[in-house]
Amino acid sequence: MSRVRSAAHRRALSGLLAVSLLVLAACGSESSDADEGSASLSSVTVEGKQGEAPEVTFDGRLDPSKTETDVVIEGDGEDVAAGDTVEAQWWIGNGYTEKETQSTFEGEPQSLELGDEVLPFLTDTMVGHKVGDRILALIPSDKAFGKFGGARFGIGNRDAAVIVVDIMGRSDTVPPPPTVPPLDGPQGEEKKPAGWAPTLLEQDGIITGLDFTEAHKPTGELIATTLIKGDGAKVKSGQTLIVNYLGQVYDAEAPFDESYTGEPAEFPIGVGSVIAGWDERLVGRTVGSRVILEIPPNKGYGEEGNADAGIKGTDTLFFVIDILGVSEAD
Repeated sequence: MSRVRSAAHRRALSGLLAVSLLVLAACGSESSDADEGSASLSSVTVEGKQGEAPEVTFDGRLDPSKTETDVVIEGDGEDVAAGDTVEAQWWIGNGYTEKETQSTFEGEPQSLELGDEVLPFLTDTMVGHKVGDRILALIPSDKAFGKFGGARFGIGNRDAAVIVVDIMGRSDTVPPPPTVPPLDGPQGEEKKPAGWAPTLLEQDGIITGLDFTEAHKPTGELIATTLIKGDGAKVKSGQTLIVNYLGQVYDAEAPFDESYTGEPAEFPIGVGSVIAGWDERLVGRTVGSRVILEIPPNKGYGEEGNADAGIKGTDTLFFVIDILGVSEAD
């Protein structure tokens, strides 16, 4: 057991995407000035090995105005600098509710470039540290998550963010290759979709909705199925993704958002700029792919939903997504 010691997007998103995929207005937990915490980072205990999911124990609500960091496990690898490409895992908790709100440890380490496109907490906790370090941080919500706040991570404006970051590796960032124009549509090998998936509705070759007649009832799990496996490059965290998409609540008669009748959407992927279900299931796929995602509330808009899009906190979201291209973040 380790007891801690004291111590902008490449381009503006379309209006539609901003409603359905970008962040919610930060509102967070119902904490008040009267019951805000006062505990410091030394009240938090972290157990577990570097590279494995941490067990985090709280001893009182944390002070949301403090910024503290501590190296829980010291590595002996290379130093990390701004602009490096790093492999990392992270865990996020709410210092007011004392609950985990997000973890990447269930999947492969995330690869990202430490620059302006990533969330501030990633740069703040890794730059100046070493490969092999496990860093624990207490950071106010606005400083941790930037101008959009931490609502999409379950962290309110007046809540403290508790973050554990494991630095797994680093490399010099390779200059981006020449820009490849995006595709007009999916391109690659057709695949039979999973039996749970809804049927695509099309008119004149344009996707207009999803039919749930033969689809299963939501499982509460984040799952995906491939309709076309693209023959292009793999999508990496920190890149700008170019897609067409359509989103529809399970068993709804019409989509709440789509881009097929307008222009493809562009946004950074794998860095928290969109809902977690997109980050976790689109990184690693290939350009040209068409996929369907089933996204439970905790990987979408959380308990608060998205009133502007007509999404309740209990709604399961289904998306069909065509990955048309990627480009490196500016």
